Amino acid sequence: MTTAVVILNWNGRSLLEQFLPSVVKHSAQATVYVADNASTDDSVSFVEEYYPQVKIIQNKENGGYAKGYNDALAEVKEDVFILLNSDVEVTANWLVPIQEMFASSPKIAVIQPKILDYKKKTHFEYAGAAGGLIDQLAYPYCRGRIFNTLEEDHGQYDDDQEIFWASGACLAIRRSIFEEVEALDEDYFAHQEEIDLCWRIKNRGYQCWYTSASSIYHLGGATLNAMNPKKTFYNFRNSLYNILKNVPGFKAYLLIFIRMLLDAVAGIQFLVQGKPKHFLAILKAHGSFYKNFLRIQKKRKFIKPSESGDFLFSIVWKYFIKGQKKFHELS
Repeated sequence: MTTAVVILNWNGRSLLEQFLPSVVKHSAQATVYVADNASTDDSVSFVEEYYPQVKIIQNKENGGYAKGYNDALAEVKEDVFILLNSDVEVTANWLVPIQEMFASSPKIAVIQPKILDYKKKTHFEYAGAAGGLIDQLAYPYCRGRIFNTLEEDHGQYDDDQEIFWASGACLAIRRSIFEEVEALDEDYFAHQEEIDLCWRIKNRGYQCWYTSASSIYHLGGATLNAMNPKKTFYNFRNSLYNILKNVPGFKAYLLIFIRMLLDAVAGIQFLVQGKPKHFLAILKAHGSFYKNFLRIQKKRKFIKPSESGDFLFSIVWKYFIKGQKKFHELS
């Protein structure tokens, strides 16, 4: 089983300079690629000069995360793709547990390692933590991270566990299954496209897993941080895309209506907090969603009722009303 570590880059010379050394050092079991999304800085020349062993794929345009990876991965022929953010520090032997887990079962399609915070290495990182889940309203959360509450790593998630979705910060996937489910959805551009990918994979009968035997450190926010209204726009719109594409039957349309009400509450909260740009971002997200509704609706394929959510509760209710901030408190 051959492995490719593929780092998507856009004007990220400083990130490559900081994080690529650990990837090259600790990835002897794989071929390392930098997929460049039409950068205008000297990213490519930097890699060519200092890391000639790294293969470079040059995309013709900056199509965001989804199109960028789709274009690049069409040229990669290894059996396993590891989609790795450019702001990730990997650790010694991080690849071995992932490769061993893939070898253990053909049903395992996607694997995520433990993702810790590069800035605070004792804690889990927002984008993935110890594996992603969703609630009955299709809100994503993680073992080790619920909304903005990040847990300290005490070994409470030192296990192998089936999960609902793996983080796009470090997502390992079999090439054959990536192709079978028709790759990443380019309508997302950025944010939550990995949730949609994993949802479609689960609807095909495959599994997504987390392993703590492999760990990485993610800087996070290198492309769009939480204060950027564009991130608010993509998260709110793409979450609606996930529901429309993957939730079965009438329930999809009921959830969209409920989310419309909850998103209105979130928008009002942004106004109260003095963040009018984020309020406008939610309005634009819904406008974009309804504009593209019929086109996205046509993508409803292979939907299974059993895969429409992990737990029959609302994480919003548990977190904001009942004050349950940590994963172990939910059950």
